[in-house]
Amino acid sequence: MEPSRAIEILRRQKDQVDALKRLPDFSNEFKKWQRDTEVAIERIFGNQSRHKTDFSEISYGLIAFSSDTPDSEFRRAFLRGLDEAISVLSSMIDEISEYGAEGSGAPQPDALSVVENICHRFHLIARQLRSRYGNRNTIEVEDEYDVQDLLHGVLRLHFNDIRREEWTPSYAGGASRVDFLLKAEQIIIEVKKTRKRLIAAEVGSQLLVDIARYKAHPDCRCLLCFVYDPEGRIGNPAGLETDLAKDENGFIVRVIVGPKGV
Repeated sequence: MEPSRAIEILRRQKDQVDALKRLPDFSNEFKKWQRDTEVAIERIFGNQSRHKTDFSEISYGLIAFSSDTPDSEFRRAFLRGLDEAISVLSSMIDEISEYGAEGSGAPQPDALSVVENICHRFHLIARQLRSRYGNRNTIEVEDEYDVQDLLHGVLRLHFNDIRREEWTPSYAGGASRVDFLLKAEQIIIEVKKTRKRLIAAEVGSQLLVDIARYKAHPDCRCLLCFVYDPEGRIGNPAGLETDLAKDENGFIVRVIVGPKGV
């Protein structure tokens, strides 16, 4: 992530604290802010970073109390926690300003970037497999299952826990199965392959349903939709990617159509 964007996100979360101080302790707004901030820190510094630990260890309550402890003490403890959150976020902002995102310990590249790069280069892999010594048998990527099989093998180079066909919550009266779930990274990968009867409008409609469904999945922080389009059936791939991409309330959607320009 660009340092300027990281600073913008952290400042936004920091600036929301003053409004939280005027609300009741542990309100729904506070819980949302806390989760959104944790997600932001993960995306900027990594899931195993010291920065995430520093923020997660902030206490907003009393360590010890009794039935005689007045409500004012609980309130002061909550406000102290918010003040500490301001200090921690300010320190992160100063660190990025001084050293940049890489100097802050952010993993390079992060898990989402790895998956995105695989999808962008998938067609090169599929094409290379066609050229085997002595015309030996190889995998021909002819349908969606072929795409899944080849993608699964490449993902194994980078990720240990790759789960397939996890049930998703029911949506619009039905249920579906996940193509790939990267459990630790909280990334779901949905695979499509265009064909003669699957045009751009239908792909877009299917992906809209997938986005609505996977948003409710407990292990999905990010949904990456990979549309393999080797025949170039989608006339405006960049438009489809832009129209469906989103980043709201800690839920990220990325769409990659590839290859482009065929």
